[in-house]
Amino acid sequence: MEMAFASATDLAARIREHDLSPAELMRATLDRIASLNPHLNAFVSMRPADQLMADAKDIEARLLRREDVGPLAGLPLGVKDLEDAVGLPNTHGSLLFKDHYPERDAIQVERLKRAGAIVIGKTNTPEFGHTAFTTNRVYGTTRNPWNLERTPGGSSGGSAAAIAGGLVPLATASDGGGSVRIPASYTGLVGLKPTQGRIPWGPEEMLRCSATIVSGPLTRSVSDAALWLDVTVGPHPADPFSLPQPGYSYAEIIKQQPPALRVAYTASLGYARPETQVRREVESALRALEGLGHRVELVPFSIPDVVLEWICLMSSEDLGVIAPYLKDESLLDPGYLPGLDIARHTTPVDLGHVQRVRTQLLRSLEQLFSEYDLLATPTTATVAFDAAGPLPFQVEGKSVDTPGGALAFTYPFNFSGNPAISLRAGFSDDRLPVGLQLVAPRLREDLLLQVAHHYEQVRPWHGDWPAL
Repeated sequence: MEMAFASATDLAARIREHDLSPAELMRATLDRIASLNPHLNAFVSMRPADQLMADAKDIEARLLRREDVGPLAGLPLGVKDLEDAVGLPNTHGSLLFKDHYPERDAIQVERLKRAGAIVIGKTNTPEFGHTAFTTNRVYGTTRNPWNLERTPGGSSGGSAAAIAGGLVPLATASDGGGSVRIPASYTGLVGLKPTQGRIPWGPEEMLRCSATIVSGPLTRSVSDAALWLDVTVGPHPADPFSLPQPGYSYAEIIKQQPPALRVAYTASLGYARPETQVRREVESALRALEGLGHRVELVPFSIPDVVLEWICLMSSEDLGVIAPYLKDESLLDPGYLPGLDIARHTTPVDLGHVQRVRTQLLRSLEQLFSEYDLLATPTTATVAFDAAGPLPFQVEGKSVDTPGGALAFTYPFNFSGNPAISLRAGFSDDRLPVGLQLVAPRLREDLLLQVAHHYEQVRPWHGDWPAL
């Protein structure tokens, strides 16, 4: 049980110190998946156990020969079923792709493997990652290890359930509107949405142009998120938006205490409304930040609700991606079809409006970050809802004022491109995790991780995980 919830950083260190063998860890991982995955449905396809054990034993032998096996040597890795991993299907949670096997790894997967991680299987996701709970017609519904009747969120719900449930120490995640941070909030994990290009995207058949979707770490600890970035960041020729190496190690920079920061706090962004218990836990977490010497100010910060423009942009891009395969729409989840209808009716004039609204949002955030170092909000307005949905459009019995529903705090920062992190703030009355979101200026993942690591020292959750 202790090994099941150990951080990836600690497990990797134990392996390098010969205190834990990769084969021992792999056997324990496979046993735990066999026992718990039928309840969680986190993993939806797996590599054969004999191949996995052979990979683990190979790393063990290389360690004994004192070869460089990478900072993630021997760690089992899940891959979200929106990312390519050779030898495993990439269904995108859709019947359209249920027999699709990629010919190469995604860039992020390739780099994690090069760092020594062992891909063991694919984790569940909603169809094309389009919603914030994880269910699809290929593999069914994924459940939250804190309460099996609730969702782990989406679209990285399978990865979140696998990590929070103690199945694997690492699993990939991506975020186009909150798909790293929402599952992090609902399952008590650390979830970082980096600046676009920090981790190269793709390669895919079509180059994306929305500048909203990024890969990012979803982990048990801040140190794991820093380690993840260290092995995945840096430019790649397949992604023209990819950023250069930052020039430092995130794992090293989080050891430095951040300066005293000014943090702007809003519980609404001007249009959202969190549950009372969510606001209670978020504000408790912010008091902990104040205790560390940071200045938190409740501010009347208001931005336009960009959800309709965000949907318009994302739907148009989605239609472009899947159009060559869209032979039979009856294979699609009915919940996915409205987005396609929006895309088909979107004109260049509409897209011009989208980008004008986006420009207004950027100006608002430019002004905010000229006065404050960070912005704090709840990650989500509610705790985890029913595993099979639907999305909550009421908070404490009252309808919310935004079509974004209870998930209104995450998508603005995909639209703006700002890095944002979700940290465990505390627990609801019925012991479900609550998330605190911190947002930084573009390119300042280092600052987010420094503050998060500092916070983690006074609000440690390492020993508090669901008892499945």
